[in-house]
Amino acid sequence: MGVRFTAADEEKRRGVRRMKAIATGFLVAATVVFALATWGKAAGWGSWTGYVAAAAEAGMVGALADWFAVTALFRRPFGLPIPHTAIIPTKKDAFGRSLGTFVGENFLSAQVVRTRLGSLGIAHRLGEWLAAPGSAERVTTEAAAALRGVLAVLRDEDVQAVVGEAVTRRAAATQVAEPLGRLLGRVVADGGHHGVVDLVAVRAHDWLVEHHGEVVDKVAIKSPGWTPKFIDHQVGERVHKELLRFTAAVRDDPHHPARGAIDTFLADFAVELQTDGATKERVERAKAELLARNEVQELIASSWSAVRGLVVAAAEDEQSELRRRLRDGLRSFGTRLTTDRRLQQKTDGWLQDAAAYVVDTYRAEITSLISDTVAGWDADDASRKIEANVGRDLQFIRINGTVVGALAGLLIHTVSTALGG
Repeated sequence: MGVRFTAADEEKRRGVRRMKAIATGFLVAATVVFALATWGKAAGWGSWTGYVAAAAEAGMVGALADWFAVTALFRRPFGLPIPHTAIIPTKKDAFGRSLGTFVGENFLSAQVVRTRLGSLGIAHRLGEWLAAPGSAERVTTEAAAALRGVLAVLRDEDVQAVVGEAVTRRAAATQVAEPLGRLLGRVVADGGHHGVVDLVAVRAHDWLVEHHGEVVDKVAIKSPGWTPKFIDHQVGERVHKELLRFTAAVRDDPHHPARGAIDTFLADFAVELQTDGATKERVERAKAELLARNEVQELIASSWSAVRGLVVAAAEDEQSELRRRLRDGLRSFGTRLTTDRRLQQKTDGWLQDAAAYVVDTYRAEITSLISDTVAGWDADDASRKIEANVGRDLQFIRINGTVVGALAGLLIHTVSTALGG
């Protein structure tokens, strides 16, 4: 796989070529000076030519040595198979592994990440940003878009199957008799059921008033066949009247014996739900039968469609209660983050723990991404890419080698002449 060269890389390569020409110019200049100084020395121009020749000669040596060193990084000088040359192309994969190891040991360690994140004060910065005007609205808008996107890609039938299975399994595994018993006991003790009794008594009385003829006819039909019809009718009327009287009494008298009997029954039933094994078993069996009914399963599955519709509508409406509460919550959280030092420390701690977990868990995958990417590069393209980015600075080594070499040669020649003299 080749390395992609950008327009910036090409501009850098042109800069490298210019610097190579300059560095080569220093070598050519040193060579010309050496030739002239040597000729001048032979022509008897004076002793100073020896100093110039020595400096130029050392500058040439320095320039050639540094040219060889820089060139050997990227290619073989003159194409000759000299050992330990073309280092980057031949050692590319090893460099990639070393780089990955270096990054993993020095940057992807939990302690380094914790220290760096701790010095940034991310929680305080996040709080200031969330509290700033427009930030909460922006987060809410992005969150709503993300939520709509997630709901759009989810298949209703898949979610319904998962929801139905999860609810059914959880309900089947949960014992309901004892919790129901405790709840019923508290309701009875607090008198919470009295409203239901009142409603039943009122509705029963009203129903009897509205269905007077039906009640009388039902009673008359159940009478013996040998009794006269008018007597059957009178019996029906009497039964209807007694029922009306009874329901009216229960409705109007808070202390009616029937109400007391209901209280006693419910209290005893609450105790049985918590203590009687047979009652518990009947309740659990009834629960299982209820869950197995197709109507219940369809109701559980269809609940997802209702919830999904409500959520989508709330996410799309900027003035919905969902988005309004989310905006207010984000602003409030941002304000607290900027003022509550304890919350800042907790939030920073959570972020540091999360980051430390990521680098500890996925360090190998991250470092292998580096080494695998480098290994996939074409060797020659990788060499040219690296040279384009660092080659210009490396050419200064050649220039410095020429200058420093010349100064060193001049110094050595001066000392040698002084000692020899």
